[in-house]
Order: sequence, then structure tokens, then C-alpha cells
Amino acid sequence: MSGATVADFLGYWEREGEAYVRHGDYDWMAGLVPGRRVLEIGCGVGHSTQALLRRGLSVLAVDSLPACLDATRARVGDAAELLPANLAGLDDGQRARIAAFAPDVVVCWLMGAPAEVTGASAGDGGKAVVAYRTAMHRRVAELAAGLPTVAALHLVDRTAIAWQAKDIGRDTLVRYHLGSTLAGLPLTAVRANALYRKLEDNPSGRAAPRHPSLPGVLPVLASLLAERKN
Repeated sequence: MSGATVADFLGYWEREGEAYVRHGDYDWMAGLVPGRRVLEIGCGVGHSTQALLRRGLSVLAVDSLPACLDATRARVGDAAELLPANLAGLDDGQRARIAAFAPDVVVCWLMGAPAEVTGASAGDGGKAVVAYRTAMHRRVAELAAGLPTVAALHLVDRTAIAWQAKDIGRDTLVRYHLGSTLAGLPLTAVRANALYRKLEDNPSGRAAPRHPSLPGVLPVLASLLAERKN
């Protein structure tokens, strides 16, 4: 779920983000980020930005929704640079500001947007959200590849896997991104940099829902660190 409207989206991500903070998920993600200067694509309501700042990293956070940037500013103050921009149509000024920041890593965590942006509907089985996420990951990877200072790209998203088969899942995660997100770009990924983390609770604090027909399948965070090819 991401909410039908921007207001729904913000409310959902505030609750979701608080759950991730309680269980150390954002700090786990931030701990996997190499480098010192981070270009964050999609700051949401600022929980992720805050985790990066706690690590002492310099952050330029980009989001297309003014309400998200306002929420992030309220959370982190002036500790991070914020840039309103849509990756689907960066103008010369926005590109110049990103280049001047000289990031050494780009992060894109838990990509989401209101249904009014993704085109999601109750009856589409999540297809619109998947298509949106796939397209955005590709745009983020293209941006990262085109910035000569960037050495790494870090992607994190929610999924569900059979925990007993997580090692096979790591191979699957790498193959997927190599075949779509990173295809034809000077970025690559290896199995050692594909990780999973169990999601223990949902925003209400209850145990995360299991799949009744697949009892071994659990909701997880899937992390992949891609690095620039030598």
C-alpha cells in the first residue's frame, strides 16, 4: 500500500517509517552505504534521511513531492540539502546542482508513491506499483551511471521470500537487477552484496502477516549494492 492521495501516502509512510525506526531497519540500511556523500532519491517523510545523517554522511535528498520535502525538512532541519525534482524530467539546473554536490553513492530505498502517481487501483493486483518501481529504479541507475563521482548504487525494497531459500533468493535478486535495472550500464552487482532482513512488525505493531498458503514465506527488506565497473 502507498495511499491513494498524497495525504494518504504521507500518513502511511509516517507510520511505516516509525516501525522501521523502532526495529533499526533504517540504521541497518544506512550501515550498508559506502562513501561519504549520498544522493538520496525519494526521501519520503525523512526517516531514511535521518538515518544517513546519523552516520555522519553528507546528504542531498531529492523528491518530486513538495509535501515529502516539507516533512523531511521538519525532521532534519538544515542538516541535509533538499532538491525538488522529478527524475523523469530533470532540468539543466537540477542536474547541475546534483553534479556540484559530487555524490559518491546514490541510494534509493523503499520506492513508493501515491496511487495518483503510480496509477495503482484496487483491482490491478499490484501491477502498476511494480511497473512504477521498475521504471524508477532504471532511471535512478541511469542517473548514477552518468555521474562520474558515483562509485556505488544502493537499492532496498520490500518483498517476500521463503527464508530457508534466502541464499537462492540472493542469486535471483542479483540476476533481476543485472537484467533490468543495470542492463547496459557501467554498474554491476555480485551475490555477496545482496542481502535480506526480516521485517518483524507492521506499522500497527502486530506481527507481520504471513502467507497462509506459503507458511515459510516472510516479508523482508531486499538490499542490493551495485558498484561501478573498473
